Order: sequence, then structure tokens, then C-alpha cells
Amino acid sequence: MSGDALIPIVSIVGKSHSGKTTLIEKLIAELTRRGRRVATIKHNRHGFEIDHEGKDSWRHKRAGAVITVVASPERVAVIEDAPKDYEIAELRDRYIRDADLILVEGYKINPHPKIEVVRLELRQERLCGPADNLIALAGDRQVTADVPWFDRDDVPGIADFIECRFLGKEEKKKDG
Repeated sequence: MSGDALIPIVSIVGKSHSGKTTLIEKLIAELTRRGRRVATIKHNRHGFEIDHEGKDSWRHKRAGAVITVVASPERVAVIEDAPKDYEIAELRDRYIRDADLILVEGYKINPHPKIEVVRLELRQERLCGPADNLIALAGDRQVTADVPWFDRDDVPGIADFIECRFLGKEEKKKDG
């Protein structure tokens, strides 16, 4: 992604145990294999702790640092107290650079394009409709919908759909 162009966001939503994380993991691998740089945002409404008591970074924060960056040759982490629960676009604008696409998990209600993962075998009802910016469904069984449906294991097909819609790749013509 170059210049000031906004990195596109695609939100993967679904009920618990629908397969959201598995789908995102497979999409990251497929899109990366295709040369795309993928970033992710995972929301955890219950909170999480990455900075542990007694560690140097914890001591820095406790002493009053507003931001602590922990860096190594392989990884960088930013530990910052958040004044609020940031919206997805705010997180993108604040923290994500050098990516072609952001896949999001954990924000069921948001204004960004959504692919909903549905497991009918668990008798799960859908969360979204077209009014919720639903752009596709991925599931264990085909359903009738106003948006494209993909088998949840058709990762190349879902990746093609995302690339065509958000990354400027031309759609492949199907024979027939």
C-alpha cells in the first residue's frame, strides 16, 4: 500500500465456534502466498494482558510511561493504555502501515464490509444482512442469500473475491 491510500478493511464475523479464526488463519496464508501483505485486528472485549508484573516494560509503564515499545530483532510490541475502545478505522490509522489489507475478527457490529461465517450444523442463526454491510457468507452448507455464498473451505475462492473487490485484481472468468 502506498501513499495516503486507506488500507481496506474486511471484517470476518460470526457466532462463537463458527470458524472465524480458522478462516482468517487460512486467508492470511493464502493471501500471503499470493504476495499480499495482510494485517489483522483481533478485538477482545474482555481485555488481555501482554505486559506482566515485574518485567521491565511493566515497570516502565508503572513509572508513568505513556507508551512502552518492546523491540527485538524479530518483533516489536507497543504497550499503551487506551483511553477508550478504539474503532477499527482508528486502530488502522494509528498502528497499521505497509499492509495491503486488514482482516478483522471480534467486532460483530461495525460499519466495514463483512464476511459472515455460519455453521448450520450448530443451528446458528445469522448475525448480518445486507444492511449490515454483509458482502458474503462462508459456511458448512449453502444457504440462499442476497450476497455470494462460499464453502468455508473454499479459501482460494474467498481470497479471489476479496482481491477482486478490494485489491483491484480482475475476476477470473469461469468456463461454462
